[in-house]
Amino acid sequence: MSASTASLGELEGVARQLAKDRFDEHAARGLGRAFEEYVGRRRRAVGGLEILVDGRPFPTLYAALVDPAATFGSAELRLDRSSGTDAEWEYLVPFSRLVVHDDGSAELFGAQGEAPRRAIARVLLREHYVVRSRAEDAPGAPGSDRGAGVPSLVGTLTQGITICRAAPIVPFEVALLLYLAEERVRYEVDLVHAALLADPRTGRLALARKVRRPARLAWGVDRKIGRGHVSLLAARCLEVLVESNGLTSIELRHVYGGVRELVESALQSLVRQRYATFDPRTGVYRARLEAFLPPSPAEGVSAAPPVRPELRTSVQELIAAADARAACPLCGQPLPPDPHALLCDDCAAKVGLA
Repeated sequence: MSASTASLGELEGVARQLAKDRFDEHAARGLGRAFEEYVGRRRRAVGGLEILVDGRPFPTLYAALVDPAATFGSAELRLDRSSGTDAEWEYLVPFSRLVVHDDGSAELFGAQGEAPRRAIARVLLREHYVVRSRAEDAPGAPGSDRGAGVPSLVGTLTQGITICRAAPIVPFEVALLLYLAEERVRYEVDLVHAALLADPRTGRLALARKVRRPARLAWGVDRKIGRGHVSLLAARCLEVLVESNGLTSIELRHVYGGVRELVESALQSLVRQRYATFDPRTGVYRARLEAFLPPSPAEGVSAAPPVRPELRTSVQELIAAADARAACPLCGQPLPPDPHALLCDDCAAKVGLA
């Protein structure tokens, strides 16, 4: 089965099924504008994706989104690499299949048939349209002052699907975050064209500039971004800054394109929120890594919660516990300074993350 492209008409049908009577002409125009803006910004892809939900193939994720029988107990992405090249895998970990389970775990199957690697999987909504009728968008209506909008959400796949169905939200692009034992890998999926996107740094920023960060630090960054208080461009800049030793606005503009002033504005907003620093002598922006690390025990953090066996699969609790107290959430042992994994070595080996 080859990858399919979703048309605006199909997305309107999805929004109408999800929103019912709330999808009026006002919502249709808003969806059309958002769709055209997204398509105009489309990036190059590594290859097309085949999508299976609960073991059943679907032409697009949208078909599964509106199918009440699709529970998303598991979702599988199979990559068709016939249209991609090895160079487009730069900054990514190559795979042939990626299976995500409803408990937040995932299996990453290598491109050359290697044994699968286990990981923690989270979904981050990137670009999307929140369906709102004319009445809901009217001044003074409940929720009309949306501020930064719906949070970007960092949750399990099933949590993301539940929110998209209930809000309702028509997603255009999502970031699939895989927390491996040694690092976090970010796969950006274009849902409109059913394709895996190349990392924006590919061919624009030397791979040698990348600094590998521990998964726990990456989780802290993702959680901040997921609150929805950082603009899309600022969030993208922050992700790249964290995985570097510092970059200038010119370098980041080369990565993301667009007007330099927009990149400067996004970077300055990160500085104001104390997520980044700026050196006026060199023009270099650097991420404030300490802003994303969990507090130390000396700062009065509450005692560790009781150990529960479900934490092996309830990965959201696992990460939250580690993030809250800088200790292994399974056994409670303190993690070493600047840890490179979510669990201590013994527990990582027991649950297969070693």
